[in-house]
Amino acid sequence: MMVAKKPKKEYSKPITIPIDNVAQAYLEVLRDRGVKYFFGNAGTDFAPLIDAFARFAAEGKEFPKPILVPHEFAAVSMAHGFAMVTGEPQVVMVHVNVGTSNGLTGVMNASRANIPLIFTAGRTPITEGEIKGGRNLHIHWAQESFDQASMLREYVKWDYELRNFAQVEKVVDRALSIALSEPKGPVYLSLPREILAEEHREFAYTPASQKLYAKPGPDPPAIRQAAQLLQEAKNPLVITSMVGKNPAAVGELVKLCESFAIPVTMALSNLYMNFPTEHPLHLGFDPMKYLGKADVILIIECDVPWFPIKAKPRAGAKVIQMGIDPFFSRYPMRTFPVDVPISSDPEIGLRSLREALSIYRSKKRKIIQERFKRLAKEHHEQKATWKAMAEKFKKDRPIDMEWLSYCVGRVRDGDTVTINEYDLRVHQVPFHEPASFFGSPMSSGLGWCFGAALGVKLARPDCVPIVCLGDGTYHFTAPTACHFVAQDLPVVVVVFNNQCWNAVRGSVIDLYPQGWAVKKNNFVLCDLEPSPAYEKIVEAFGGYGERVEDPAEIIPALRRAVKAVRKENRQALLNVICKHP
Repeated sequence: MMVAKKPKKEYSKPITIPIDNVAQAYLEVLRDRGVKYFFGNAGTDFAPLIDAFARFAAEGKEFPKPILVPHEFAAVSMAHGFAMVTGEPQVVMVHVNVGTSNGLTGVMNASRANIPLIFTAGRTPITEGEIKGGRNLHIHWAQESFDQASMLREYVKWDYELRNFAQVEKVVDRALSIALSEPKGPVYLSLPREILAEEHREFAYTPASQKLYAKPGPDPPAIRQAAQLLQEAKNPLVITSMVGKNPAAVGELVKLCESFAIPVTMALSNLYMNFPTEHPLHLGFDPMKYLGKADVILIIECDVPWFPIKAKPRAGAKVIQMGIDPFFSRYPMRTFPVDVPISSDPEIGLRSLREALSIYRSKKRKIIQERFKRLAKEHHEQKATWKAMAEKFKKDRPIDMEWLSYCVGRVRDGDTVTINEYDLRVHQVPFHEPASFFGSPMSSGLGWCFGAALGVKLARPDCVPIVCLGDGTYHFTAPTACHFVAQDLPVVVVVFNNQCWNAVRGSVIDLYPQGWAVKKNNFVLCDLEPSPAYEKIVEAFGGYGERVEDPAEIIPALRRAVKAVRKENRQALLNVICKHP
């Protein structure tokens, strides 16, 4: 992930500008600090800010640009998507405690995915009419909380309530500093209406200067120890899920693996394009297939490299864990083994590890060449197996998700970005470029993908986001809110419609394979039938909708949907009728 954009100019002296109230001062600091967008779901607490935005427009101040999102979860997901692509911190504001609760799932997702986000909310007026902005509606009594931030304190790095005008600049800077410090993550700021409405005639602040946020570097002894283990390994293995959050780290991982012929597998919680899928050293998306043979395992930015209940490393295998926080210290329980911990930004850590390994390369040249040849053969066999699997289902009706995923892979190109929430079979889709794929956060706050795709489109206006999600997930996205925003930010939505929540159904089968639900084929609370015409919903927002039941029509339908976005500047949704499990 890229670091936040640095201002071009440096200043040392404060400047003073005319204002009407604290809200204008707050927006002025956000503008100066390079915040481009203000994702908002407004309430009565927004009145000073809405007026401040009107003054900004009158003065020709373009940023921060207000973006109306009609649901809080979609707003947070959209900011998540934008930050995921750019690395720039985003600001979301919602209505007091009720808006905070609606956005909380999005904050959980941002927390686990280390997304720099300033999540803000109004604070119900404190006073009972004594000063400007005080209580004047019935809700202003019922909505007050004793501790509004308590509902999300576990998932933010810092929370605070703005107390007075003198704090504005310092509070914004602290919020940005904490959100952008590694490990990155969301912070929470509440803004009382009386404070925002407080009248002032001028505001003095210090314009932004260049600011760097520290990246932790690797400990040299740990790097040397990791290099020693890897050069001795007969069957080394890399497991990752989040290297690609920094696109530059992808290239470093490729160089390291090529230098010593080390295969790479993606963890089941694959969040980014971490390694080119067509590369001979890419061995798919199931590390557990290789744990039994691996003698040295390098885990990079991966919270769950395998499921201990299903597979474990062989006895004597050495485990290296590398990442900003290799122990994932914010997880209450995580006990994967580690012989060599490397706390480092992966880009720096991988480069250091490759340099440490270079002294062994000439002596190991023959072993490296033989291993590369063997791994390349396995890679090509694996790809052939996956293609054959898709071809096997190419005529099935209802449509098989394996074939649908294969078709998505045939349509995507260098200008498309794939956002997946579970149902896309990622092994069927070739990805070459960093930041060409994003998967749902491991916290599984369902419905993230549609809002995230809107953020991707905002960050990369020329791309065509293709959102892959199940019909169950579609319900969670706050779809009408997302379709509303997509009128200006068109994306392609592909609904893998199997008429059920298959994850729930699968968990019952896994836990009770001989149970009553299986024996009687009675899975209550799982089926989503009768299935509505999802393609009609997008039409209500001026988009292109199509129901797809013929497997031969998937690729033509996908191309029509991409054309609608690319050529007609309107959103599209394909309701693809898939097999009910």
